[in-house]
Amino acid sequence: MEEEYSVTVTDLINKMNLVNHTPDIDTDKILIKDPNMNRPAVQLAGFFDHFDSARIQICGNVEYAYIANMHSREENIEIFNKLFEYKIPCLIFCRNLQPYDFIIEAGNRYGIPILTDTLETTSEFVHEVVKWLHVELAPRISIHAVLVDVYGEGVLITGDSGIGKSEAALELIKRGHRLVSDDVVEIKKVSEDTLVGTAPERTRHFIELRGIGIVDVKSMFGVECVKQTQSIDLVIELAEWDKEANYDRLGLEDQYTEILGNKVVCHSIPIRPGRNVAIIVETAAVNHRQKKMGYNAAQELYNRVTRSMAASLNNDN
Repeated sequence: MEEEYSVTVTDLINKMNLVNHTPDIDTDKILIKDPNMNRPAVQLAGFFDHFDSARIQICGNVEYAYIANMHSREENIEIFNKLFEYKIPCLIFCRNLQPYDFIIEAGNRYGIPILTDTLETTSEFVHEVVKWLHVELAPRISIHAVLVDVYGEGVLITGDSGIGKSEAALELIKRGHRLVSDDVVEIKKVSEDTLVGTAPERTRHFIELRGIGIVDVKSMFGVECVKQTQSIDLVIELAEWDKEANYDRLGLEDQYTEILGNKVVCHSIPIRPGRNVAIIVETAAVNHRQKKMGYNAAQELYNRVTRSMAASLNNDN
């Protein structure tokens, strides 16, 4: 069974700088588990079939005007009593619209926080909250790896303990790239296409180097050498050199690994003395970026060889 994640209404208030009109309600105990939002248009008209009450409820200009003009005060009170009986997480008025007194009273009565946002448009607020909730409530795992930002590409370096992941990360940092996490990477699936990695709070910005100990990257190399989060674009798997193994020497077809159901391009890099892993990782990141921009060096070489062979055959004929 997939683990369910949540944030509290207090987290939402603090993140979005919302005004709380019901301060007596304990928002620490009210959980938000659905990253989507609902504008209660038909609910304000009294239609509650298929109502998704687990979502945050949003009122903008349209809903506010409807409340003011379409019902008497008594009818509005009845509607909001019914709305709040569903135990929604909270009701937010956007564009700094001030909630009516009877809504605040009903909120206090049913334990539903009534909040106000000050952004200029409702759509802007909805976009920001949905984006934040999709990250906070995303499925996640923690893996033993190193995550670095190399030329804007998020490179996840994996491999057995002691293979040299941290040393490669340190060399990349000295070459101007940025560390996201060493040893443990927390990965969240924020969409079907995007994985985002970060470091656990307790180990953030630290690297462990065998024989030396713990190194504080932020203090030693500066804040420009660290990063809080990074999308994962490429996986580099470090492995001991095996002379019997058949390693890919052309790269015509990408290999993939699966993380939380998302496929990520993966390169297996054999390690032996004399190989500069940092430069290999750097080159892999640039090559991956080139492929995303439409240029594939392996395919270009293949095309050149094919054209050369075709030309030789034509000359022979």
